[in-house]
Amino acid sequence: MSGTITLVNPATGRAFREIARAGLAEVDDAIAAAVTAQRAWAALAPAARADALRAFARVVEAHVDELAALEVENSGHPIGSARWEASHVAQVLNYYAGAPERLIGQQIPVAGGLDVTFHEPYGVVGIIVPWNFPMTIASWGFAPALAAGNAVVLKPAELTPLTAIRLGELALDAGLPEGLFQVVTGSGSVVGQRFVSHPDVRKVVFTGSTEVGTDVAAGCARMLKPVTLELGGKSANIVFADADLERAAASAPGSVFDNAGQDCCARSRILVERSVYDRFLALLEPAVRAWRVGDPASPDTDMGPLISAAHRDTVAGFLDGADVAFRGAAPDGEGFWFAPTVVLASPDDRIAREEVFGPVVAVLPFDDEADAIRLANDTIYGLAGSLWTENLGRAVRVARGVKSGVLSINSHSSVRYATPFGGMKASGLGRELGPDAAEHFTETKNVFFATD
Repeated sequence: MSGTITLVNPATGRAFREIARAGLAEVDDAIAAAVTAQRAWAALAPAARADALRAFARVVEAHVDELAALEVENSGHPIGSARWEASHVAQVLNYYAGAPERLIGQQIPVAGGLDVTFHEPYGVVGIIVPWNFPMTIASWGFAPALAAGNAVVLKPAELTPLTAIRLGELALDAGLPEGLFQVVTGSGSVVGQRFVSHPDVRKVVFTGSTEVGTDVAAGCARMLKPVTLELGGKSANIVFADADLERAAASAPGSVFDNAGQDCCARSRILVERSVYDRFLALLEPAVRAWRVGDPASPDTDMGPLISAAHRDTVAGFLDGADVAFRGAAPDGEGFWFAPTVVLASPDDRIAREEVFGPVVAVLPFDDEADAIRLANDTIYGLAGSLWTENLGRAVRVARGVKSGVLSINSHSSVRYATPFGGMKASGLGRELGPDAAEHFTETKNVFFATD
């Protein structure tokens, strides 16, 4: 091992645990073990792999409270959110437990014989997970990858590794073979880079910043290695004059302040039709001030702290020179607290263009449907977004016009394990979740049988 990683509770600002930091030798050992385990795993009957994943899901479900408590301490997630996240992992495993028996090929009519296709697993998949949703995002990768017959080596973020480590232990408790699902803790420059460069890691899944994702994609391209990227966002929450303004305003804080705004899907720009702009702001202010920020272990808390002191400073820097309309409340003293903040912005303002990744939302007016689409698309990102209107035709037109991978009408929902998730433009490549995700962890093999 190459030293230790010190973990800090973001609600107190105090260190509470140290874990091992893997070096290159440990990464290579994990990959070698994964190669061996994968061969046996892929050779199992599909029903056997399905049973193993269902057993894993049952074990996770039995440990939801434990996993949630780890996330509260390590990540500062409110306990209600953390319990949902842990349960979500079990649901994702159960969903993809059905995939091994659904990965069917084709029989293609050809002259002179029989032609069939097979979905072959890549082998070893390296998954690199960010610090904002450690459990859920990890499961989006490892569940379909395992279902397709691959082995997984998972690198959690250095700041938030505890739930990933525990999930690796629970996989063994559930009876998954040794070496099939491993968690390696360490830096991106060592562990993540080795996933990219190692010839036995045949696919990489990365979730994180667009800047780092670009480097990961470049490294995978040099190795002719497929990669799935889920990157940054600057999603728009578009509110038309005919919308249910009370409902749109009441729900807006949750769309951007959930997880303290540390969410690539956060609706961090609210675009409001000019004729109801003032009315919407008047409705938004009490909703923001009512957002409860505090002890993440309390069931009454809506929002916990930011992940670190350094990140709090970064978020605060976006408010330099900004036109702050109003703010909520946050605790004083220990912990990396930040009050929910609403800023009035223009399209060229930095806060309206760059990803803040904190509890800050920019509000901008628009004039008509075309202007709303133009503003929504005036960003390098294209991950998520919301649209509020009672006009069905407008909803269809605007949804088709906005260049984002995930959109919700009169809702802020971005993620369902049964539907595809991913971004356009600088928000990423490929899709996770949905019925086709397991197939994305396979290569198509074509076999022709001559009959003449």
